[in-house]
Parts: sequence; C-alpha cells; structure tokens
Amino acid sequence: MTASHPVKTCLWFDTQALDAARLYTSLVPGGELGSISHYGPENEHGATGSVLQVEFRLGTQQFVALNGGPHFTHSPAASIQVYCPDQAEVDRIWDGLIAGGGEESMCGWLVDRFGLSWQIIPTRLAELASDPDPERASRAIAAMLQMRKLDIAALEAAADGAADGAGN
Repeated sequence: MTASHPVKTCLWFDTQALDAARLYTSLVPGGELGSISHYGPENEHGATGSVLQVEFRLGTQQFVALNGGPHFTHSPAASIQVYCPDQAEVDRIWDGLIAGGGEESMCGWLVDRFGLSWQIIPTRLAELASDPDPERASRAIAAMLQMRKLDIAALEAAADGAADGAGN
C-alpha cells in the first residue's frame, strides 16, 4: 500500500461549528480555518445557507466541525490534548477555552463552552513523569492529580520533594 488516506477527526455540534472552529484556531498555535460548506435548499437538518461543516487545523491535526443538530453530544471519553512549552501558554490556552462558560476539571482537563473536552498539558509534565528516579516521577504525578489547571512550578517543586507541591 503506497497511497495515503487523509485522516481527520469529526466533531459534532448542534449549530456552533463555525464559532467553535474560530475559537480553537485562535488559541492553538498553527490553527487555521479551512473550507466551509453550507446546507443546500433541500435538507431537513439545517436552514438553507447555514453552515454544514468547517474544516480546520490545530497544529498538524486536521479536524472537521459538523453542524449535525441536537442528536449527539460530546463526551469526556474523547478529548483534545494540547502540549504547551511553558506556563504562559498553558494559562493562555486554558483561560481562552474556559472563557464564556467552560468548566475546569481535574488533572489539566476542562470542558469548553461547546461541551468539548480538552487536556492542556505542559511538556514539562511528560519529562517529570518519565524521570529516571521513580520516586521523583511519582511525586510529580501525585501533585498533578490534585490540580485543575496544571502549574509547572508546583509540579517541579513536588518532584523535588516539597511537601505541598508549591515549594512550601
């Protein structure tokens, strides 16, 4: 097999596909809107001319946001992971996704205002979790399990043995 088949993740929305795609592409580096298709005159799923689907890219990942109506909702069983190089990026993306009605969850997870689950992860967490010293790695993971938005300084402090993960 030599042919390449494009693979995209389809995200189902009631009517908010374009708004969601605009938000996501504005927050995630490398985000870009692609083609937008509209419902035609003879359909039962959307008003003529309304947005049917939006293609977009986040980093190197391709997505399609589909306005399919109220038949399905998002589930936390599937989430989008964004790896961030520093705390400023964690904060910026987290705050942007929470704005307007999103909800924080534990361990770096959140649900945005459209109901989609995200994990906003500092790349430093992966380094700490795979530390050659298993006790150091375990302390970092234990600290992560107590956090909502992940805090790199607190994760590092916990890995280093600080009692509360914040260096105190």
